[in-house]
Formats: sequence, C-alpha cells, structure tokens
Amino acid sequence: MKTFMLMTGSGPLMILTSHASMEDPLILEKLASKGIEKFLAYEVPYELAKERYGGHFSVVANDLHESDDLRVLDYNGERAFKLFSFAELGPQIVHEASGASVAEVA
Repeated sequence: MKTFMLMTGSGPLMILTSHASMEDPLILEKLASKGIEKFLAYEVPYELAKERYGGHFSVVANDLHESDDLRVLDYNGERAFKLFSFAELGPQIVHEASGASVAEVA
C-alpha cells in the first residue's frame, strides 16, 4: 500500500491506496470520478503515516480491499500539513486531466 498527500483545488488530503503509483490510469479514473482531475501529489512514507495517524490509520488500512483500492485517510488539509514536513514528502507528481499527463518533478 502507498500513502499520498494530494494538493487539490479544494485543499490537501491524504489518501491510502493499493496502487503502486499515481501514474496508474485506474487511480486517475477513480480520482476523476470524485472530481479530482488536477493535483500535485507527494508520496508519504507508509510507516511514517501509520505512526502519525495511529489507530485511525489502522481502521482505514484494514478497510482497504481489492475492489475498494482508494481510501481517504484525511480530508483535513490543515492537520495533514501539521503532521508532515515538506522534507518528509517524496518527489512532486503533477497531474492535469486536460493534458492527460502525470510527471514527476525533480
């Protein structure tokens, strides 16, 4: 499983997914179906997210199944920003549906 912080038009959110990458067309389709077609994403180390979210992380992770491969861990962007420093986040991934592109920025 992977954990990502997404910066969207409506604010940051944390997601937990069984997809290996944000480049997977299936995860992009699922996000688009939820109205998220443009975002910046940063992978958050799984163990670090598990540690910071504690019991809530376990509840969300245990509810993740093959047929439900995307779960929102946190809708509260302010809390997510406080829990993780930028130095703890992975490389930036940029996605914009109109260009149908996903790119990693160094």
